[in-house]
Amino acid sequence: MYKVVVIEDEDIIRKGLLFLIDWAKHNCSVVADCANGEEGLEAIQTFCPDIVITDISMPIMDGLEMIRRTYESYDYSAIILSSYSDFEYAQNAIRYGVLRYLLKPLKKAELEEAIDKAVTECEKKRYYTSSSFSMRESAEEFLQENSQSYSGGDALITEIMDFIHENYQKKILMSDLVKKMNYSDTFLNKKFKEAVGTTFMEYVNRYRIQKAVMMLMDQEIPVQEVAWKCGIGEYKYFNTVFKKYLGCSPKEFMAGIKNKPKLFTEQYLN
Repeated sequence: MYKVVVIEDEDIIRKGLLFLIDWAKHNCSVVADCANGEEGLEAIQTFCPDIVITDISMPIMDGLEMIRRTYESYDYSAIILSSYSDFEYAQNAIRYGVLRYLLKPLKKAELEEAIDKAVTECEKKRYYTSSSFSMRESAEEFLQENSQSYSGGDALITEIMDFIHENYQKKILMSDLVKKMNYSDTFLNKKFKEAVGTTFMEYVNRYRIQKAVMMLMDQEIPVQEVAWKCGIGEYKYFNTVFKKYLGCSPKEFMAGIKNKPKLFTEQYLN
């Protein structure tokens, strides 16, 4: 069964969550229920839950702060309960990889749907963890495919490549090259695709994900920081682009390689 921690400062709501839901039906078991974020933090550290269901506004420590302190170190799926429909709360929740943001008063059907979605995420994580070697092979294959430097001899393409490799951590667009080289975007895109076999932005994203994979393999940099360091930025978009090329989310990838010896070498960082 998947371990669940429930954090809610209102006793009636917390008890309702414990007894209203048939947890066994969802292949879950509540291992702790807490009245504030500080208690929730301790429960997460103690039980290493698979799913965390938490209110936002609570005494001592709020739910978002609790998630901020734990979401990188403890791989759980978070469901947030809130009386606030404020965009800023939802935006912060997305930043921390929250799975669902539910507004009070809660509807049982919506909560059960969120729990089922969290369970599905947990099943994926277990699959990727058990398939860590094949995941590593896939990552190595991706790095090898995208580590080849251009050797076609076209000075213009070489200049474009150098521009990407030097500026990938920044926001770069084809319009930047248009200004720099005094060619039309149509001409540059066509010439680049003919020489490299992919569009300019496709190559930029592949290169960024190559860098991201190497940073994640180091197991030393938080996922959120990797998203910015590789030049993609917002975690939600980083998550989408990473899945496109690796077939799993950054957190699923990290779960699959966690505590395993490093496989890749500096050769891919050129």
